[in-house]
Amino acid sequence: MDEQNKNLILATVLSFMVILVWFVLFPPPEPDPVTQDTSVSETIAQGDTAQGDTASVPSTAQSPASETSGGGTVTETPEQSQADIPRVAIDTPRLTGSISLLGGRIDDLSLKDYRVSLDEDAKIVKLLSPVGDDTAYYALYGWAPGTGLTLDDVPGANTEWSVENGVTLSPGSPVSLIWDNGKGLIFRRELAIDDNYLFTITQAVENTSGSPVSMAPYGILARHGTPKDLKNFFILHEGVVSMADGELTETKYKNMPDFEIDPREGARAEVTQVEANGWIGFTDHFWMSTLIPSSGSAFKSVAKYDEQRDIYQTEAVLPTQIIENGASTSVTTQMFAGAKEWAVIRDYEKNGIQGFINSIDWGWFFFITKPMFWLLHNINQLIGNMGWSIIGLTLIIKALLFPLAYKSYVSMAKMKELQPQIEALKESAGDDRQKVQKGMMELYKKEKVNPAAGCLPILMQIPIFFSLYKVIFVTIELRQAPWFGPFQDLSMPDPTTLMNLFGLLPISAPEPGSIMATAFIGILPLLLGISMWLQQKLNPAPSDPTQKMIFAWMPWVFMFMLGRFASGLVVYWIANNTITFTQQYLIMRSQGFKPDVFGNIKSTFERKKKVEK
Repeated sequence: MDEQNKNLILATVLSFMVILVWFVLFPPPEPDPVTQDTSVSETIAQGDTAQGDTASVPSTAQSPASETSGGGTVTETPEQSQADIPRVAIDTPRLTGSISLLGGRIDDLSLKDYRVSLDEDAKIVKLLSPVGDDTAYYALYGWAPGTGLTLDDVPGANTEWSVENGVTLSPGSPVSLIWDNGKGLIFRRELAIDDNYLFTITQAVENTSGSPVSMAPYGILARHGTPKDLKNFFILHEGVVSMADGELTETKYKNMPDFEIDPREGARAEVTQVEANGWIGFTDHFWMSTLIPSSGSAFKSVAKYDEQRDIYQTEAVLPTQIIENGASTSVTTQMFAGAKEWAVIRDYEKNGIQGFINSIDWGWFFFITKPMFWLLHNINQLIGNMGWSIIGLTLIIKALLFPLAYKSYVSMAKMKELQPQIEALKESAGDDRQKVQKGMMELYKKEKVNPAAGCLPILMQIPIFFSLYKVIFVTIELRQAPWFGPFQDLSMPDPTTLMNLFGLLPISAPEPGSIMATAFIGILPLLLGISMWLQQKLNPAPSDPTQKMIFAWMPWVFMFMLGRFASGLVVYWIANNTITFTQQYLIMRSQGFKPDVFGNIKSTFERKKKVEK
C-alpha cells in the first residue's frame, strides 16, 4: 500500500480513537434531578474585632423554627413566614422579580429573555428563589458584629427592613431600605441595577449609640442543595468560580463536601484572602451569580458547605469597620446575577471587574476557544444565523490552514507520481525490508517529499474539533440558536430521524441518549457519513484487506458516533469535509494527478457485486 493511504489511515484512526475514548468515558450529560432540603435558616456568627481583619459570617444554621437575627427570634418556619413578608418589585428590560424585606434578600429573580425550552408556553428561566422553594437560591447582605455588639444589634438573615425610598427597583430608580436597631445604630441599604445583570449594593451605618462600634460588611450567595438541572459533565464546570488577584479557581459542587472543616467558619470551607481584586460566586451551565467587591478592595473570599443542611455558600467578607460615635460609614459592592453572555461579561470586565470573562468555562484549549468564539460571535453579528455562521467560521479556519493543507496535498500528489518507482524498488529488493525502507527514504529525499505531511491537516482538526465542541456546548449564544427548518437548537443533537421522515412528519425524535436515538440517526449525521465516504473516494481503496475494511467502516462508525453530538458541531464537520474534498481535488488536479472519484465509487460497488456472486 502506498504512503499516501498509510498516512490517511493513520490520521483517521487516530482521530477515531480520540473521539471513541472521549465518547465512551464521557457520554453526553443527562439531567440529574435532586431532592432539595428547604427547611434551613441562617444565623450570623460573631466575627473578628480587629481593625483591618475580616469577620467570620453566616454559616448555615440552626433549626427552621428558631432563626436568630437582628431584631430577635422568629418563631415561624421560613415556609410560613415567606407568604406574609412585604416585597419590593424588580423590573428591568431583562430581569423581573422581587426583594424580600425579611433580611433584604434578593431571592426572586427571573430572566425575561430566556425560556426553559422551545415550547410556545415555556416559562422564563428562574435564577433565584426564596427559602421554601425546592430550589432555594438567594443573595443576602449584612454586618457581622464586632466587640461590644451582639447578633441582635446588626441586621441579619431575618431582619425586617422598611422601605425608605423607591417603589420598584429598575435602571435609574434605586431602592433604599432602612432598619433602626433601637440602640443608636441606623442601617441603610441602597440597591441599584443596570440594564443587564449587575446590581450595586451600598450598605451604610450611622452610629449615635454614644460609643465606637466595630462590624464587618459581607455578602452571601446561598444555595439549598445542588441545581436540579446539574449536568455533571466533565467538559463543563458547574459550582464555585472565583478570582483572587488574577488567579482563577473552580470547584465543582460534588467536591465541596471534601473541604476541610474550618473552625472559624464552623463548616467545611475554603478561605482565600484577596489583596485587591476578586470575585466569587456560583456558575451553572448558562447562568451565574457572583459577589463582586469594589476594585482595589481587600476581602475574604469563602466557599463553604454545610453538610448537615446540604447548603452551598459563597461569601465576600470585607475588613472590619470601626465607626466612631456620631460618625457613619458605607461600603459599596456589586452582584452579577444573570446569563453568561460573552458581550455583557466582556463589557463588565472592561469597566473594572478583573478577569470576569474567565467566568465562562473556556476549557483546556482556551487559547483556541476564546478567539474561535470571538470570531464566531462577530460572524453571527453580520449574518444573524448561527448555522450559517458556523459554516462561515469553517471557511475561515480552512483558509487559515490552507498553506499547510496545500503543502500536504502537493506532497500527497507527488507521492502518487512516485508510486511506480516505489513498486519497482519493492520488486528489486524482494523480502529485504531494510533495503526497501532505505531506498524509499533516499527517493523521498531526492524528490523532496515528506511522507508524513499527509497527516497534518487531519491531526490539526483534533484540537479545533474539541474547541468548537466546547464553544457550542458551553456558551449561551448557541443555546436554542436556530438554523432553519427543524434545526431550531444547534446546541442539541439533530432532531430529525427516519421515524419522522427526517423532519417531514410532526413526530418527535427519540429521547437523546437512547438506543433508538443512536439507531435512527438524523439527516445531519447521514450527510456527515456521506461526506467522509466521498472524501475517501479521492483515492483508490488500499489493497490490504484489513485496511480496506477499516476504510469501508470508518465513515459510518463516525456517522453514528457523532450523531449524538450537538448538531452545530455536526454542521461544522460536514462543512469541513466538503471544503477539504474540494481543496484536495483541485490541488491534486493542479499537480497533474486527476482523482478518479466516480471510478473509485464504481469499483467499490463492482467489488460488492463480485462478492455477492
